[in-house]
Amino acid sequence: MKKPRISFVFLLIALAIAPLKTLRAEDAVPAASTFVQTMGTEAIKQLTGSNIPQADRQGRFRELLESHFDMAAISKFVLGRYWRTATDAERADFQKLFEDYIVQSYAVRFGEYSGERFEVTGSSNDVEGVVVVHSKIDRAAAEDVRLDWRLHPAGSNFAIVDIVVEGVSMAVTQRSEFASVIQSKGGTVKGLIDALRAKTTQSANAVPQ
Repeated sequence: MKKPRISFVFLLIALAIAPLKTLRAEDAVPAASTFVQTMGTEAIKQLTGSNIPQADRQGRFRELLESHFDMAAISKFVLGRYWRTATDAERADFQKLFEDYIVQSYAVRFGEYSGERFEVTGSSNDVEGVVVVHSKIDRAAAEDVRLDWRLHPAGSNFAIVDIVVEGVSMAVTQRSEFASVIQSKGGTVKGLIDALRAKTTQSANAVPQ
């Protein structure tokens, strides 16, 4: 399986914040900006640094991922047309393994970064109730990184459905990579599930407890 393309910005994933009041349409854009700014700033503070044991970092990362990303919608999207042909059991297995894969692939990278500054630069409404929050990562030793967060209101809060890094959608990229794996495994979702299970089992065994 290809190593996922990753930027530090994709690692700024979710931190619990105080619940919002029930959102009105006119309030969604500014509220989403506040949500992302708080999330990005606090994620850097709580998950970066080499002093956090990797097992603990993965646990925190998983909790935040489940709290603030719409993993059901993302899983369906990244599986693409193969979602329709998958059985209910295959869908459930894929969603669990996909979450494990995200946690194991990305959580380790938090320990490699420190000193970056996260800043929301604007926001706008998109189609079908999706809000896009524009932001950037200020890096002292390299060019700033531009990223857009795509969110939709979820009750009194938000759920993230995609991150676009320098114009490249992470969800679309992942869907393309998974489609390639499925095609190389005989065109079945089971082939992808087996590949993910092998990858996540190997990674889990390598994490210091």
